[in-house]
Order: sequence, then C-alpha cells, then structure tokens
Amino acid sequence: MTRIMTPGPTQVPEPVRIARSLPCGNPDLDETFADEYRDTCRLISRLLDTENETLILSGEGILGLEAACASLTEPGDRVLVLDNGIYGKGFADFVSMYGGVPVLYTRDMRHALKADELADYLEKDHNFKYATLVHCDTPSGMLNPVEELCPLLKKYGILTVVDSVSGMFGNRLSVDDAQIDLLCGGSQKAVSAPPGLTFVTLSDAAKKAMHERKTPIASFYANLCTFDGYYEKKWFPYTMPGSDIKGLRAAMDLIAADPELYDRHHRIAEATRRTLTDAGLTLYPLDGYSDTVTVFEVPEGTTDTAILAGIREQGLMLAGSFDVLAGKVIRIGHMGANANDADMEDVMAALDHTLRALGVPLKKDLLATYKDYANANCEK
Repeated sequence: MTRIMTPGPTQVPEPVRIARSLPCGNPDLDETFADEYRDTCRLISRLLDTENETLILSGEGILGLEAACASLTEPGDRVLVLDNGIYGKGFADFVSMYGGVPVLYTRDMRHALKADELADYLEKDHNFKYATLVHCDTPSGMLNPVEELCPLLKKYGILTVVDSVSGMFGNRLSVDDAQIDLLCGGSQKAVSAPPGLTFVTLSDAAKKAMHERKTPIASFYANLCTFDGYYEKKWFPYTMPGSDIKGLRAAMDLIAADPELYDRHHRIAEATRRTLTDAGLTLYPLDGYSDTVTVFEVPEGTTDTAILAGIREQGLMLAGSFDVLAGKVIRIGHMGANANDADMEDVMAALDHTLRALGVPLKKDLLATYKDYANANCEK
C-alpha cells in the first residue's frame, strides 16, 4: 500500500482507526453522546490553550472556513482579507458569497506577512468588521505569524478569523495569546484523523457579533448559531458522525500525550529544509517556513508529474500543488503521524533515487544528509 507523505490527508495511527471501529449508538437519541461530543470539544480547546468554546462540524476543513464567513458576514460588511497565498486569497470568495465586501491586503507569496507593514496599513484604514488570516498556507508551505498579526487587528476592534487547518498541532499556537476570535482546524492534517471533520473555536466577541446581526445567516449547514445550547437541549442541528468523532477524540488523546510533539515537528522540518538546500534544490518560500510541510521548486529539466510518478513507484506519495503553483513545486508533508524519522528517511531515499534517475544533479546524498541533520538535532 502506498504511504501518504502528503500535506494532508496524512497517515492515520492505529488507535484512531480502532476508535472509529467501535460500536456507536444513535447520536440523535442517545443523550450520552452529548457528553462525548462536549468532552472532545473541551479537550481541543485545552490543547489550543483557550477556554473559548469549540464546535465540531461534520464536513471537511473548508466547511469551517465557510461557516466562519457565513456566520459573521452581513451584506455590505467590509472584510480585510490578508492575502499572501492561495488559501489566503480564497477567503474573499466566501466573503463575497455572503454579501460582504472583501478588501484584499495582498503581499508576496514567498514571504510571510510582516506585522510592521500591517500596522502601517491599519493606521490608514481599519474600518473592517473582521479580518481573515491563514496560519499555514499549505499550497506554498508559508507560515504566517498570526500571534503577531491578530493583536494588531484587535487594537482596532477588528474580529480575527484564522485558518490553521494545516498549521495547528505541528506549529505552536495559543488561541488566547494570539487573540483569535474564530479559529478553524481540520481532522486530516497534523491531527492525523481521516478527512471529514472540521472544528472551530469561538470567542465571546465572535458569538456576540453573530447574535447581534441585523440580517439572518444565509445558510443552515454553515450557520454556527444552530449549535446554541446543544448540550442543555441534548440536540444537534443534524445527525453527528459518531464514529468520526470517536476517531477524532483518539487523535486528540495522542496529541495530549505527546510531550515531544512540537520539538519533533520542528526538528524534522529543519532537517528536511537543510537537506534539500544542501543538495542544490530551491525552497519555494523565502522565509516563514512551516514545520508541517516543506515545499521546493521543480528542478529544471524535469516535471512535477515525473517526480511524483517516480516517488509513487517506490511506494510513497508526495504532492504537487495547484492554482498558480500548479506544476511548479513539490510538497512533502511531515505533519502529525507523518512526522517521524523512519518515514522521512524513506522519502529522502526515494526522492534521491527519483531525481538522479530523471537527470537532476544533486550536490549531496539526500538520505545521508537528512540523517546527519536529524541526528545532530537529536543530540542538541
């Protein structure tokens, strides 16, 4: 079976698979399910360093992003869309869909957003209901410093919506320290559960804005207010996927029990980046590197299709990208269950073999170099 070393979905650990196979009752009628759901939500909040309420939604991570915009946006609302990547720019579509007016703050895709530049911009224009930010832009491997950017926005009373679907639990993130009003996550990235769930954390300010709207929310499934009082009523707006949530709980328990989680992600990411650059390959981002995904440019003389096919022949799966980056880069996912040296060593061996077979000159052996960096970091 092909091992997926993509930036989501990731490999799924055995305890998560087992949890998903356990018997489930009827979540519409079994009142104990409300306790299971709430306990899992509270664990997610704790792991994200906040007492803000978390809600788990039945749908892939994109549902959380749309639900945030659907629930907050009223016709005519000006929304600041921080754009230095494909997903960052994509928020504008959701804002427009629900009648808002997206104002794009567009910067170079190869650089992380800078707090001082945003501060200068906000001095001149800060009349926005909320702002959207992407923590880790998966297509490019860019990590933005949301912990610096969100407090600047909050100084002007601007609500903050952050997409950290592929950032959280691989890169450190505290909701409270970063002053995030609505944070979106997903099951299939560093959480390492199968696709199908998204979860959002909601501040009191975000809830207030949703409940004080002058117009109704133009959605049912993407309306976060439909969960109001679910625990007291023992009622959910739609049938919840019990097996998926059992698996998510098992994945969160693994995260909670892993004291080396963030150090391991950083060590592996650093070793990967240094290995590729030492061998003569070019990373796509120029700064702002995420610890969940490494993205490098397709070398001259070959194609992303040829590289991915060569890797696939060796039983591994990496990813290309899409939109403006289609055909230009290769992405290695080292998030969640993928963030281990054994799998990364296999990736490096397969990538070395494939690139050399395609006639790409490498200055160093990828596997040996990766081992050197990984071992050196372990010793530190």
